[in-house]
Amino acid sequence: MSVTGCARFRSAQDAEPVVVQAPVIEPELERREIEIAAIDTEDFELGLYAGLMSIEDFGVNSVVGARFAYHITEGFFVELAAGASEGEETSFERLSGAAQLLTEDERSLSYYNLSLGYNLFPGEVYLGGQRAFNTAIYLIGGVGKTSFAGDDRFTVNLGLGMRLMPRDWFAIHADFRDNIYDIDLLGQEKTTHNLEAHLGVTFFF
Repeated sequence: MSVTGCARFRSAQDAEPVVVQAPVIEPELERREIEIAAIDTEDFELGLYAGLMSIEDFGVNSVVGARFAYHITEGFFVELAAGASEGEETSFERLSGAAQLLTEDERSLSYYNLSLGYNLFPGEVYLGGQRAFNTAIYLIGGVGKTSFAGDDRFTVNLGLGMRLMPRDWFAIHADFRDNIYDIDLLGQEKTTHNLEAHLGVTFFF
């Protein structure tokens, strides 16, 4: 083999291999528009309620009232409530026949209170297996004044409630409260527990 032939053979061996680059395939990604659900920022709540109130020694009677609440956070809220009821005759009055401890006007009971509530168990409930409703079980307690038996009485209220929201602007409430105050009708002061249960509706704005 000649020198020229050897050189050509060596050059062919030393030549770098040709790299063929395949075309890069870039998939066409469809941009998705993410819709963020609107958050209801309506923190005020206003509504009415009705139910039963057991006035200690004066029987069980209907109670009606109104409430106004402000939701400070998702957990805490403050509530201003006012209600009215009517006391019946005591067992002493019925047995004595003639003795009346209170006049008709003094049997009218009215109250107002300012309370702090805490949503203890927020969650959801499914009705009919199709739709979920927001719910919350809450604790509530506060202080106020009760006008009954011809006097204004400092009152402490403690209770438990449940809120069901068919709409983000509308709620149904079920509440149980204990209104605690001191009273003196027969010459001896005592602490009374006046239990109250009511249903109500409220509107957020």
